[in-house]
Amino acid sequence: MKKFILTLAVFLAVVACKVNPFTGKSTLNFYPNSQIFPMAFAQYDQFLNENKVITGTSDAEMITKVGQRIATAAERWLDANGHPGYLKDYKWEYNLVNDETVNAWCMPGGKIVFYTGILPITQTETGVAVVMGHEVAHALADHGAQRMSAGMLQQIGAVAGNVAIKDEETRNTFNQAYGLGSTVGLMLPFSRSHETEADRIGLQIMAIAGYNPDEAAALWRRMKAKAGGQAPPEFLSTHPSNDTRINNLTAWAPAAKQEAAKFGVTSFK
Repeated sequence: MKKFILTLAVFLAVVACKVNPFTGKSTLNFYPNSQIFPMAFAQYDQFLNENKVITGTSDAEMITKVGQRIATAAERWLDANGHPGYLKDYKWEYNLVNDETVNAWCMPGGKIVFYTGILPITQTETGVAVVMGHEVAHALADHGAQRMSAGMLQQIGAVAGNVAIKDEETRNTFNQAYGLGSTVGLMLPFSRSHETEADRIGLQIMAIAGYNPDEAAALWRRMKAKAGGQAPPEFLSTHPSNDTRINNLTAWAPAAKQEAAKFGVTSFK
């Protein structure tokens, strides 16, 4: 049984690699779009049915407008870089939900929600584009499927350990150590790497869409002020620290502008 589990884990890790066109890196992904997208779309519809979606307001219309511009920019980049049809299964949708949580999120396949609570932080259309670019980037890079795939490997490792260890006391010790070690040492860094990747991809596509990438660092300075220093240490968080993001985004903004210039975009909102 142990040998089977380990063989399965190695097999999945080898065959489930997909290249991210924005980074050129191989990524761990066991789930094809045909499997994960329908599940995500159904969950998104259920969420909308259970929450107050705002429609017909200037803010709601801005969310949709910015989302469409960002998605179009992503498609332009993909087409120009040898990936036509990459987005054929995506069903982009952008909704504003009445909730004071300072957050936005994207499900696999392009289903995006902004909470009203983040609008005081975004402040402007360009601020919305910073967040939108980041969320669209999560969808473009298949981060949802990658997290599910990593979770599967984490579970396989736990099962393998429990099968191999016969002594109950040792097994209990293993489970405690494995749970903490795999989370802090693997899952949290994995999640942080996704956030950093989405920041960089998002900065690039917002610039191609005509939005000033310099605004990204400014937005995260506002986010840092809102948090008031209450964030957990970075190594215990799913996200990079605000300071890390500010420094990264500041450093990456010139390259994002250079990429936008390849598409004839040299002035920004």
